[in-house]
Order: sequence, then structure tokens, then C-alpha cells
Amino acid sequence: MAAPSKRRNGEGASWWAALLLAAVALRPGEAVSEPTTVAFDVRPGGVVHSFSQNVGPGDKYTCTFTYASQGGTNEKWQMSLGTSKDHQHFTCTIWRPQGKSYLYFTQFKAEVRGAEIEYGMAYSKAAFERESDVPLKNEEFEVTKTAVSHRPGAFKAELSKLVIVAKASCSEL
Repeated sequence: MAAPSKRRNGEGASWWAALLLAAVALRPGEAVSEPTTVAFDVRPGGVVHSFSQNVGPGDKYTCTFTYASQGGTNEKWQMSLGTSKDHQHFTCTIWRPQGKSYLYFTQFKAEVRGAEIEYGMAYSKAAFERESDVPLKNEEFEVTKTAVSHRPGAFKAELSKLVIVAKASCSEL
């Protein structure tokens, strides 16, 4: 079932990313809080692993990366979380700082709690030195209100970066 493009990785996502970047460029001191970055190991072996972090006042938001991978040895990855000054938006970026991962991912899911995803994107290669991010093909992953995840049978096992921008869930009317 298709969701509105503002939550997807098509034209609406490009527009949202451009808007977010413009907001940061125009008001860098007010746009987002200082992000928190935590390093963690992505471990091969075919076993499902998860890594979670909280951000915001009272740890309002949670970002969880769940995956299974094969091949090689552990890789150092990072998760960065930040919130807007008004704490109504938060970002979660999960990536391998060295660019391309050499692990073969059999599954992945980046999930948020406390917010709904407005933009989500997955990349087979993360920007490193003079190289740019390389996004996965649209058919390889899906974006829902709360997660960016692989599509079984379509995902080609390459993952190096995930980006999520989410807005606070409406809990009051």
C-alpha cells in the first residue's frame, strides 16, 4: 500500500530534505540542537542485533537499528540523533563513517518511537572523502510512519547509511 509521498523517498522526500537543509542554513543557531553521536559495532554472523538511543527532553524519542549481516568482521558504525530547538522534530542518522560497508545485510530496520517519519532514506554507500551517498533503489526498501526497512526479495544486501527525519506524534488534541 503506497503512503503519501511526503513520507516516501520520492519527490516529496527530496523537497523535504531541501527544505530541512535550507532551514538549517538560514538559521543554524536555532534549527537543531547539537547532535549526539554514539559509535557501535555492526556484527556479522547472521544473528539479529539491535542498537538503540534516546534523545530529547525526558528521552522523548527513540531510534532503534535492527539488522542481521554476514561476512567479514565487525565494522564501526555511528548513530547520530538531534532535535529541533522546539523539540517537535528529530533526526536519526545511522552510518558507516568509512563509506561503504563490506558486510552483506540480510535484513535491516530503523525504527522510531515518539514520532512519525516525514522523511526516510537508505543508502548502499555513505559519502566518504570525495565520493557521494549512493541511495538504494526505491524498490529495495520501504518507509512507513515509524520505520525504514528492507523489502524482502528486493533488497540487494548493501547498506551503509540510513537517514530519518521525524515529527512528534500528536498525543493531544
